This record gives sequence, C-alpha cells and structure tokens, in this order.
Amino acid sequence: MAEKEPLTVFPERLKHARELRGLNQSDLAAKTGLQASAISHFETGARKPSFDNLRRLADKLDVTTDYLLGRVEEPTQYAGSGVMFRHFDRLSSDQREAIEETIKSLANKRDAQEKKNG
Repeated sequence: MAEKEPLTVFPERLKHARELRGLNQSDLAAKTGLQASAISHFETGARKPSFDNLRRLADKLDVTTDYLLGRVEEPTQYAGSGVMFRHFDRLSSDQREAIEETIKSLANKRDAQEKKNG
C-alpha cells in the first residue's frame, strides 16, 4: 500500500480521531479554542493547521501528531516507537512490567521537570 502524504491523510485522520472521541466539530472547536469553521476546513482539506494548532488538536483528541499526519496507524503510537519495542514479545511478563515501570518513572520525572521549569 502506497504511503499517503501527511497533508492528504490529515483531514481523514482528524475526522476519525474526533469521531473516536464522540465529538462533533463544535465540541472540538470549544476544547481547542479554535473556530468550528476552522475544524471544518481542516477536515475537508481546505486549510492546513499551524504547528501550534496541530499540537492543540492532538492534545485535545488524546492522539499523537504522528497519527494525525499518517506516520503511524494507531492513535496513541509514535513513529519510531516500534524500534524500541521490537524485542518486547521475547521478554517475560516480569521483564515487561519492569520496563513499563521504568518508562512510567521516566515520564513522571519529565513531567515534574516541565512543571518546575514552567
């Protein structure tokens, strides 16, 4: 299957993510602080979001920008994350739990540092 260009796939991914969260265009507009007409234009491909608006949409829809841009297939997946976990299925459940706890701990440390730096 040929890979679609990010700006071609973006409108359908945005609509899918919005519907996945049970939101209409007005709901998403209210959550993001954008106009409902902007959401409509993004979903039809008539307009493209700025980087800030792309991030705002991804955050409010709880999906990654990689998903919205067609770089990955799953809404919460990041491009390149498959490389990190390519041997994951060969680990024991205890090893998997240890890795998960380590990742959670690192993410929590990062969040705390971001809050501190403001």
